[in-house]
Amino acid sequence: MSGEKKLVRSRQNKMIAGVCGGLGAYLGVDPTLVRVAFVLIALFGGAAGFAYILLWIFVTEEQG
Repeated sequence: MSGEKKLVRSRQNKMIAGVCGGLGAYLGVDPTLVRVAFVLIALFGGAAGFAYILLWIFVTEEQG
């Protein structure tokens, strides 16, 4: 099935590792909103930094 969505790290829309760019594409939202959400969660005591590192390790980079 070529139409199924798959979570991958973005190669074009990335600041550090492409995690937020890939999440934005997967969810159909602007990656800037995902980045802001990560920062806000991190500032208010959430585990956003830990989640980002885990996604960086376990989510593959897009081909191409």
